[in-house]
Amino acid sequence: MKNYKNHITRKVVLLLGSLFFVLQGNSQALENYINVALENNPEIQKFELQYRIASEKVNEVNTLPNTEFSAGYFVLEPETRTGTQRFKVSAKQMLPWFGTITSRENYASALADTKYEDIVIAKRKLMVSVSQSYYKLYVNKAKQAILVENSKLLKTYETLALTSIEVGKASAVDVLKLQMRQNELEQLKLVLEQQYLAEQTAFNKLLNRENTIKIDVVDALIMPSEDFEINTKNLALHPELLKYDKLFQSVAQSELMNQKESQPSFGFGFDYININAGPDITFSEKGKDILMPTVSLSIPLFNKKYKSKTKQNELQQQEIEAQKQERLNTLETLLDKAVTDRISASITYKTQVKNLQQAKDAEDILIRSYETGTIDFNDVLDIQELQLKFQMNQVESIYNYYIQTTNINYLIQ
Repeated sequence: MKNYKNHITRKVVLLLGSLFFVLQGNSQALENYINVALENNPEIQKFELQYRIASEKVNEVNTLPNTEFSAGYFVLEPETRTGTQRFKVSAKQMLPWFGTITSRENYASALADTKYEDIVIAKRKLMVSVSQSYYKLYVNKAKQAILVENSKLLKTYETLALTSIEVGKASAVDVLKLQMRQNELEQLKLVLEQQYLAEQTAFNKLLNRENTIKIDVVDALIMPSEDFEINTKNLALHPELLKYDKLFQSVAQSELMNQKESQPSFGFGFDYININAGPDITFSEKGKDILMPTVSLSIPLFNKKYKSKTKQNELQQQEIEAQKQERLNTLETLLDKAVTDRISASITYKTQVKNLQQAKDAEDILIRSYETGTIDFNDVLDIQELQLKFQMNQVESIYNYYIQTTNINYLIQ
């Protein structure tokens, strides 16, 4: 049990390694959170217990049928040459056909193997959930920082507007517009703070711990200059597909067990009959008890149910193959979409970088206009709004890039 847990845990760094190389100095934090989740998450514990139960069933089927004991008392005592029969005791042990118990063990073991794949899949999904929740916390924190930065910028513009009022180059309306805009940014920041707390709770629950524990979120994520290589061949080895292979094998083992159980079973035992010799019997062996070894054979003459089970197994294997192909198609579609969306995120990021630079250039022009004695605060608000939009889009594009990278890793690592 411990070996398979360690084996899966060691894959954590490999599965998310292509993400960690682009984190700035805080990659260990996310990796540590994932390790904690793998150890503590109750859903993982549920699947591990299911696996242990399935594994224990191997011992359950490694048994012989119950030994049968019976006893009877002769109400009307039959007379024999040696005396009167008083009671009878019998014992019988049936034995399955050669290899039947082994086939049952193999079938139970095959079912346990499918439960093992459930653990692997659940751990992969948990790693994705922890990572994506972590990135949600990052993007929320980054947006809050952007709002604070823009609020400070508007405060600077407000000071300029107040100065312009004194010399008659601006009106009180301009100041009020700037203040209302600051109020809007403060509102957005407060909403983000509440959303952060909600996501923090979700994150902590993935780790199965208290809601209010603070999360060590990375300060900055960078957009990689190059994407890591995607080996689509690894998709065929995905645990969700391997599970269907294990299910197929379990049905094959079920058929082998069915063939064994369709064979005759045999047994052995004995009958013991107590004899009470009467006083009128002069036979030399009078009163001698009877001990009779017995052999029995159980033949499934009416074996229609075994033939039906064979047909069911054949159909079930065909169903599993169809399900596997269907899931493979779905995973290929998801992979293609994740790759496309990640490329789109990269394109969007580059566009926002250009737009943001042009917004800053426009801001510089406005400042120079103020130095020459003219400034339009409506233009100031427009540029500030555009700048905020571009900054938010830039953070969103980074977030989308990492989310899609996590999805890609889930599918091919």
